[in-house]
Amino acid sequence: MKPAASASTYDKVIELNLDPEIYGTFAEIGAGQETANWFFRVSGTAGMVAKTISAYDMTMSDAIYGRTARYVSRERLVAMLDHEFGILCERLGPQRGANTTFFSFCNTVRARGYRDTGECHGWLGIRFQLKPGEEAVEILLHVRLLDDANLDQMKALGVLGVNLIHAAFRHRGRLRRFVRSLVEDLGPGRIEIDMLKFGGPGFRFVDNRLCALELVACGLARAVMFLPDGEVVQAAEALYQRPVLLLRGSFDPVLRLHLDMLEQAGRVFGGMLGPDDAPRVIEVCEITLHNLLWGGRIDQVDFIDRADALQALGKTVLISDSPEFHRIARVLRRHTTLPLGVVLSIGLLHELFKEKWSADLEGGILESFGRLFKTDLSLLVYPWRNRRTGEMVSAPVFRAPEHLTHLYRHFLDNRMIREVACGDESLLQRTGRDIRRMQDEGDEGWREWVPAAAVPVVERRLRGGARDSSAG
Repeated sequence: MKPAASASTYDKVIELNLDPEIYGTFAEIGAGQETANWFFRVSGTAGMVAKTISAYDMTMSDAIYGRTARYVSRERLVAMLDHEFGILCERLGPQRGANTTFFSFCNTVRARGYRDTGECHGWLGIRFQLKPGEEAVEILLHVRLLDDANLDQMKALGVLGVNLIHAAFRHRGRLRRFVRSLVEDLGPGRIEIDMLKFGGPGFRFVDNRLCALELVACGLARAVMFLPDGEVVQAAEALYQRPVLLLRGSFDPVLRLHLDMLEQAGRVFGGMLGPDDAPRVIEVCEITLHNLLWGGRIDQVDFIDRADALQALGKTVLISDSPEFHRIARVLRRHTTLPLGVVLSIGLLHELFKEKWSADLEGGILESFGRLFKTDLSLLVYPWRNRRTGEMVSAPVFRAPEHLTHLYRHFLDNRMIREVACGDESLLQRTGRDIRRMQDEGDEGWREWVPAAAVPVVERRLRGGARDSSAG
């Protein structure tokens, strides 16, 4: 039976309940049995559901799935999937394994409690067979519940769970359709999904970085993150209580200049930290969605090439939908209370003082800067050489718009904006636009401007077809 486009939650459950090849178990911790409840509301439940369980008590949960430091975590979710899917196959495999694709759906969630103002979030996952008897695959996701009321969060969680199960069986071969289906029957602003990961032998060709990118492109996440080894992670896992040094850019291509910016800014930033925090700084290279657009769309191959180049240099990569500095600062601040350092060029500093970035704020540019510096954040400004005059422009001599000169002086005097030295002034002779033009013209001199570890990735990209160098 083929599902209709954008089927309702009820229709999805009916369709799954009546599919004779799908059979499995549900285990849900926190926020009730909201996903399983959907499958009991409609006809044909016995055709789909082998067992449901809610080990709500921590002692009971530990007895079944083992002890854990955090109950709402990826580790707990994986332990639940291991246990439930193992039992399912062990007990029912001999009886119906030849004709059934088994699955186990699990979640562990922290929903709104009585007088509770903490973060409401959870982990959901499904482990399942693509065909009867095959080794299982799995899909994991992390969700933030944005409704204020507990009941609304529970309802949203139930719909999301149904959508995940349905998408796993019906849309797994079409990433965009899969991602968009996760929020069907859910109004805007109710959930945010900031991690989605496919795993297992049947998904060995899935690049989870593209899954992360699609979450941002579809508006389900403000930002997604992956580590130097390509592992997609929830930002909170990587950033929790660590100082963050963030470099914003298009990295098209990544240059030796970018590495110098991070190195020199890191020295300034490290000097601002205590001896215990300095060694724990995490460097993050961020690309906004806008910087990935080409001809009004996202070139996925181009995205992977840029990501590969940064990862070859050992960098953690963040993709965000937040061109405004104050918005990305808010995203980072959700995950750490320790200092934030944002590395930027003189050109980007100039952009910060343009009214267009605060047009949607009632307080205008003052509100924009107020939000940016609301917490312990510093702008670390790397110098630039004016090609026409030869003048070296640094943070202390930067000229803010005349009506904002006193505001800029305030930022400097209070060290909210800090000067960063240039480690090698020769690196200022070329921009990313210059290097792309050299590549398009077949000038092999581009190699001296790109870090050696990233050269093979850039070469691969050029063999695949270079972009027009007039692109931003």
